[in-house]
Parts: sequence; C-alpha cells; structure tokens
Amino acid sequence: MTDVIRVEGQYYIRSTSSMADSRMLVLKHAETFAVFDRHGDIHPVGFGEQGIFHEGTRFLSSLVLTIDHQRPLLLSSTVRKNNSLLAVDLTNPDLYEDDRLATQQNTLHILRSKFLWESVCYERLEIANFGTAPVSFELGLNIRADFSDIFEVRGQHRKQRGRLLDPVVTPDSVNILYAGLDDITRTTHITVTPRPTTISASEICFELTLAPREEQTIDLAIVCEIETSEPHLDYDTALSAANALLQQERRDAVEIFTSNEQFNDWINQSLEDMHMLTTETETGSYPYAGIPWFSTAFGRDGIITALEMLWANPDLARGVLAYLARTQATEVDAATDAEPGKILHETRRGEMAALGEIPFGMYYGSVDSTPLFVVLAGRYYEATADRNFIQSIWPNIQAALSWIDTYGDLDGDGFVEYQRKQDSGLFNQGWKDSHDSIFHADGSPAEPPIAICEMQAYVYAAKLAAAELADVLGYSTSALELMDQAALLKQNFEDHFWDEELETYVLALDGKKRPCRVRSSNAGHALFSGIASQEHAEQVARTLLSEESFSGWGIRTIATSEARYNPMSYHNGSIWPHDNALIADGLARYNHQDMAADVLTGLFDASIVVDQHRLPELFCGFPRRPGESPTLYPVACAPQAWAAGSVFMILQACLGMSIDAPARRLRFTHPMLPSYLNEIRISNLAVGSATIDIAFHRHPDDIGISILRRSGEVKVVVVK
Repeated sequence: MTDVIRVEGQYYIRSTSSMADSRMLVLKHAETFAVFDRHGDIHPVGFGEQGIFHEGTRFLSSLVLTIDHQRPLLLSSTVRKNNSLLAVDLTNPDLYEDDRLATQQNTLHILRSKFLWESVCYERLEIANFGTAPVSFELGLNIRADFSDIFEVRGQHRKQRGRLLDPVVTPDSVNILYAGLDDITRTTHITVTPRPTTISASEICFELTLAPREEQTIDLAIVCEIETSEPHLDYDTALSAANALLQQERRDAVEIFTSNEQFNDWINQSLEDMHMLTTETETGSYPYAGIPWFSTAFGRDGIITALEMLWANPDLARGVLAYLARTQATEVDAATDAEPGKILHETRRGEMAALGEIPFGMYYGSVDSTPLFVVLAGRYYEATADRNFIQSIWPNIQAALSWIDTYGDLDGDGFVEYQRKQDSGLFNQGWKDSHDSIFHADGSPAEPPIAICEMQAYVYAAKLAAAELADVLGYSTSALELMDQAALLKQNFEDHFWDEELETYVLALDGKKRPCRVRSSNAGHALFSGIASQEHAEQVARTLLSEESFSGWGIRTIATSEARYNPMSYHNGSIWPHDNALIADGLARYNHQDMAADVLTGLFDASIVVDQHRLPELFCGFPRRPGESPTLYPVACAPQAWAAGSVFMILQACLGMSIDAPARRLRFTHPMLPSYLNEIRISNLAVGSATIDIAFHRHPDDIGISILRRSGEVKVVVVK
C-alpha cells in the first residue's frame, strides 16, 4: 500500500496517512496476545509490535483489509471494557469503475469483531449496504506470517533463521508453515467461512454484490499451531465460552466504587487489565508482566503485582508463590545465573530461547526476586491465614533464605550483592536493570559486585516475614535467629547507606564499597520494607516529594539534580507507577498517608489523560506543565501488570488498611481520602474466610467508616 514505505529494510508511514495514528489495540488470552492498529489491521511499521503472537513467536505479521484495493475509512474502534472483544467500524471510500464514481463513500458499513480464545484469533466481518442501489466490490485480506521470535521483533539480529515451508492452500483455508532451527514446526492455520472467491498464501478475496439493506457475514479463524493441529471452535461457540469464563472469574471478585467517575474508570480499567494479563498455569493464576514485550512470567513483576493486589485478589499471590516455588533454582548454572534457592527472573518460550540464543528460557538474573518471594509469602499469610499452603512452600522459603545468606552475600559483609556470571546476562540485576541505571554522583557507572539500596531493605523484610512464619509453624528457634539477623542488618544498613548531606539513602555500594551518592526512588523502598529509622524515614519522604523528585505526575526514578538525569530514559528520570506504589505503601507505614495521597493524585491525573485510562509501564519524567498531559515513553508496555496494580496499593496506603486474617481483624490507621474522593465502597473484601462490604465517607476533618455487610467473623479497628 502506498501509505507504507520501505527504506533499507525498515518500514515507515507517510505523515499524511491515517496509519500515523500510533494507538494500538490489544487483546490477550492465555499464551496468545495480539496487537492491532485502530483499523484492526496488522502492519510491519512503528516498533514492529503489531501482530498475533503465541508462546514467544509472531504467527501473523500482516493482516490488511481492503475494499477494491483501498483501505476502508475508519469510523471508530474500541476494545470492550472487559478487554474481551475488539470492535472496529469502517466504511468504504469512494469506489470507482472505469474512472466513474460507482459507489460514494459511507455507503457500506463494515463491522470487524475480534477476540482471542485458546490460541485462536477469531474475526467476524459484517458488511452491510446502506445505499439505494446494489454495490459490487472486492473485499480483500492481505496476509503474511514471518514467525519472528519476540526478541527479533524487539530488534535483536540473528545470524541464521529457520525456513518457511511450502504453504498448503485449500478452497477455504491456508496453512503457512515454518520449520525452526529448534526442530519445531510452527503453523499459522487460517480458515474462512464462507468459501472465498480466491485464496492464496498471501491474499484472500471475496467478490461481493450486496443489494440495498443486504448484509454479508464472513468468519475468519487464525490458529496458532505448534507441532500439532487441534480442531478449533466456530466463532459463536468460542465467543460464548470466552464470555462464560469472564463471568465466572468475576463472580466473587472484589468490587470498588467511588463518588468520582473518572477514578472509577481508572480502577475498572486496572481490574480488567489485571484479568486479561493473568494466565492460568499448572500451579494457579499468574500475572504476565506486560504487552507486547513481556507477556510471560517474570518473578519480580509477578511478586510485586501480587503484593499490590493482595487485598483485592489474594488468590493471585498464591498462584505466584506456587509457580515460583516450582521453578526455584536447585543447582548452579552460570549461563542462566541460577543458584540453589534463587527465584526466577523470567521465562521465555520460542525458538531463540530453545536454542540458547538468549539466556531467558529459564533465567535467574534478578537479585531481588528471592527476598521478595519470602516477603510475599509473609504478607499472603497475613491476608489469608492459609497455614497449610505456607507449610507446603516452607522448604522453598528456607532455600530462599539460604541463598540470601550464601550465594547472595558474595563477600560476607552482611549485604547482598550481584554480579552476572556471563556477558549474556543482565549487567544490573535490580528492578532498574538498564546497563546505566546504577552509577556514582559524577555519572560514572558502579562496578560490580553491587549492593543496591532496596535489596537490603527487601532482605530485612524477608527476615521478619520468615520469622513470623517460622513462629506460626512452630520453629521458634529459627524465628528468634531471623529476628536477630534482621535487627543487625537494620543497623548495618543505617551505618553504610544513610547519607546525611543527601538526606536520603544512597543508591548502592559498588564493588569497592564506595557509596553511589545519588538521590533515587530506590530509597523509598526502604520505607516500604520498614528498615528505615523513623527519623531518616521523615527525611526520605521529604526528599522524594521535593520538586527535584516529584514531577507533579509522580516520583521520578532519580532526582533532576543527578548527573545521569534524563526524563526520557528508561530508568534514569522516568516515572514508574509500580515504583510509586511501593513508595506510597512505605509512606503510609510511617504515617504519611497525606503524602501517599499526593502520589495517588499525580497518577490519577495521569490516568485521566492516557488512552483507555490505562497507566503504561512508565512515562517520561518531565515537570508537569499546566494544561498538558504527561509525556509518554514510546515503547512502554500497555497494559503492564504492576502498573495496573499500582492504584490498589496506593489506595490501600491512603486508607491505612491492613488485613490480619489470623486475628480476623481489618485495621485502618489514620485513614484519609483526597478531596476528589468523597466516598468509596468496597464489596466482597476478604479477611481470611470472612468477607465484608465497607464504605468510607470523607468529611472536612475526618473519614467516616460504615460496615454495610459482614459474612463470617471479622473485627474492624480504626485508629485515628
């Protein structure tokens, strides 16, 4: 098509083209996701993220609908609020026959409806003639499957690829086959109903004539097959099954309603995004990190998402813990940074992972997933009193603690450091894992082994959580030892990481134990864990909410005064919603619910102006300018699980809400609501086996709390 230009192997769009609208529409189910443009098409343009992907491979790289070889005109497109179906309304441009206008634009209406179910992308085309005369035209679908690995799509070059096999074409189907270097055959199987006029491996065409008010329906199924071929359902049956599952999943879910409709939009979109990103595994539900680049299980992301969602969906935490326990490393493997007891960083499927071209098939190169696993286990027990499950993963918790004390502490100084084992692994292995994210005040990079600030905070929280769990399980001696270890770590942390001049904790200690004297959001995670002293927590809070760190939209990863500050960078000056959520949780721990509310307000304001009220993975850290939106980061994932979960953790922080399921107690400490939230109602809130409906009313100097319904034994305590 003339709107797309190819220059030296790269695709570009003309600035005058309707394709220049870069908004993407996303669907996901299980191990399959799809990214379309607003027409419902797939084009090899932009960052290459468009396509239908399954288990780490793009099974369809081009899908373009045409009318008489022209692109239809867009009327509107939307994804349903529950993310279940994409609907696109199109109409025809002027259609000519022998240089004569045969059909005026806006005569034909085309409704494209798409959804994913069980590795199949279903599409229905409903074409209607609203003219007063018959209309004859050709409806075409241009298709292509490149079978690119997701890392190829991201830009990684491969020296060698597999090969496309001869396609198999029948009167109503196309099979496009790819023989991978991993000896696996992947097939894009496309079926069409009714039978098209012509069909090939690259194009499906219908010669249609519609009388006035006549409609024609065409169903398309794009099946992603790996090795085996399974029968797929028809469009209506599959849609019915997908809707039934959605209703089942939402039956007992927590419901949140506020007096602010825009806030409701943010909450509801976040809940729906979480449902979409959550994938059922053999061990339970797991929130895949984000679309398009991270639609897989990540250890750190899954844990933090589960922490954010714990009060709203504790089953998510159980699924995460079970999955990570099952995949916990049991031996040393330098190629994957694995060591006994270490918790997974990420897992990937696809040809490149299978061949070892990337180390991420089962990769353990994150230093913080392991203590955070223990932290999540402790908080899960507090929220659920699920002693039997904790008992079942206690050996995994012990193995994680053993990793912290042996492999984690590389030099025996009491702090946990990281250093990759091979050059193919991640250089930095905290949540800020860019190569340049850990540095000194002059901007020079920190040399490994590196002890990052938040890692010590997580270890402290893990020791305390494990001590409580050990006590519950009857291991009192271990509990006391863990408490003593946590107390010693807290003192050492204060001695080595606090910087009085910066009024915050330093970013890290490098391999020579030199402090990286950088004001960063990492210090806020010390508040999240409770490792910070009360005095220092006060100073950190003020530093984080200062103009240098707080942009008006959120807290930046590093302050504007730092040498490597760049508001357009991935980790050095940008704003991450999940980072802000953990900081807000920490602020509330030290009774700064008012500051947590400032964080909530910044992100809420951002949610109003971003597409679909969907907070992206991150956005740029420019100062907030009156009347303008936050500047988006161009390749941020949206949706992203821990961005979607951020609102729940920050709202919990503002309410000062904590759940003590073993004591059957729901506690609110110094609850507060910002001025734009006069009322909040939470229904089906679980406290162990009990549930409660509760309402909050904002008054000029107080927050009123009302119990609307209570099922089971639960005591509500309010501290003001």
